[in-house]
Amino acid sequence: MTHTIGVFDSGFGGLTVLRALIQRFPQAQFAFLGDTARLPYGSKSRRTIARYAAQSAQFLVREQGAEFLVIACNTASALALDAIQDAVPVPVLGVIEPGASAARVASRSGDVLVIATDATVQSHAYAAACRARGLRAIEKACPLLVPLVEEGWTDPDTHTGAVTAEVIRIYLEELNAQAAAEGLDPDTLVLGCTHYPLLRPLISRAVSPGIRVIDSAEAAADAAALIFAQQDPSGSTRPQADGGTMNEIAPETALRCFATDSVEKFERLGSRFLDRPVGKVELVDLGG
Repeated sequence: MTHTIGVFDSGFGGLTVLRALIQRFPQAQFAFLGDTARLPYGSKSRRTIARYAAQSAQFLVREQGAEFLVIACNTASALALDAIQDAVPVPVLGVIEPGASAARVASRSGDVLVIATDATVQSHAYAAACRARGLRAIEKACPLLVPLVEEGWTDPDTHTGAVTAEVIRIYLEELNAQAAAEGLDPDTLVLGCTHYPLLRPLISRAVSPGIRVIDSAEAAADAAALIFAQQDPSGSTRPQADGGTMNEIAPETALRCFATDSVEKFERLGSRFLDRPVGKVELVDLGG
């Protein structure tokens, strides 16, 4: 039996989560929605974010037949997960709890660092999720990283990549100084934004020796695989055993992408995040 997995983001950074999911479920059908007409969510109130996210979730479930939802948006995961769960009759998974759980497994000292967008940091969702798992966490907003990713300044071997590497170095230097001032001994860094997996080679070069880097997109896909395994003991939705690699995307995977605006930009930049062509992006209107 083929299952349909819905993936939602306020933009298209969540395509990194979709990529990780496709690696684990190459035979599933996927519907991805980017609410590009109403981003950024971070500048909106919690009530408005909850309404937007619930509308998007309902579109994926009611109109695209999604049987499982992954909220590939840190802001929506932080501020609207309960509203989304109330709005649809299917299991819903965010990206923050899996990221914190992966950090708990990886960390030996119990001290972790989190880099994310300003909206996610202001929500303190990662700090709360880490604290619930017995971790101490320091969060830092890195507002320059998303535009650098969208400009394509991610190649470590280019001049533009060198600019991004320097920005990352400065952010991490400030974060480490804060950790030292608070008496923490961090051994784990959580990438708390779905754009950041594209920066992982640069970030891995910049972190201190011994620091484990947690990709919340990969952590969310791992959590989805565990949920499917628990819900379907027959194995008909069993994920691919090795989870694939970053470049192993099954070309035959059924995928439909939707956006509420800027479909041309979505098509142009989306393949960079997904590591395969996104195909024709369909424009949808979810209302105001």
